[in-house]
Amino acid sequence: MSRTTARSTTHLTRRLAQLYAGLMLYGASSALLVRAELGLEPWGVLHQGLAELTGISIGVVSIIVGAIVLLLWIPMRQRPGLGTVSNVFVVGLAMDGTLALVGEVDGLGARIPVMVLGIVLNGVATGLYIAARFGPGPRDGLMTGLNRVTGRSIRLVRTAIEVAVVVTGFLLGGSLGAGTVLYALAIGPLAQLFLRVFQLPAPTTTTTGSADPALPTSTTAATPTPPAGPAPVATPPSGQAILPQ
Repeated sequence: MSRTTARSTTHLTRRLAQLYAGLMLYGASSALLVRAELGLEPWGVLHQGLAELTGISIGVVSIIVGAIVLLLWIPMRQRPGLGTVSNVFVVGLAMDGTLALVGEVDGLGARIPVMVLGIVLNGVATGLYIAARFGPGPRDGLMTGLNRVTGRSIRLVRTAIEVAVVVTGFLLGGSLGAGTVLYALAIGPLAQLFLRVFQLPAPTTTTTGSADPALPTSTTAATPTPPAGPAPVATPPSGQAILPQ
């Protein structure tokens, strides 16, 4: 029994480490896209536009927008997880922290590699935090909630939301450019790749009543967790994370 408890604790510890490493890396990668000045991811365009309008840092704007989006879960009866709440705060704080450490990038020859690095690290971050299985980000939950409530496809709902936030952010002064297009094309394959890399094996348990409600409990070997599907196009259950944008 003690061996089983130790395995479950180790598994939970690794999941928590992946969650917070992924969220911090997501914020850092978004900050690199800001420094590249070649276009941001869709929600980043909105955050930057609101930051330009209000004078508030982009990280704090991200936190405020995340909290507002999370409130929209209530009428849709979406249930947040630890990853959902952590997403709201950790990504924004990591973003502002990285912007404070990384200065302006001069010249196209330097900005292009920074942009590419930001997009790749964003894919790594996505794989890390989704594979931890602690619940979707607030914006992803909004997408899956609208999918469930309206009956529209994930693809249609996601496209409608992201077009709306990009247009709004651009009109407010957000950065729209080659980085936005490259991000849209690359993030799906990158997320799928790193989801496989960071997928955690389900622990084997021999007792019931695990301290971690997200872990399987059984009197025999636990059923393996199904592999996560491609983040941007799969139709997940309401508790499945996709992207923390």
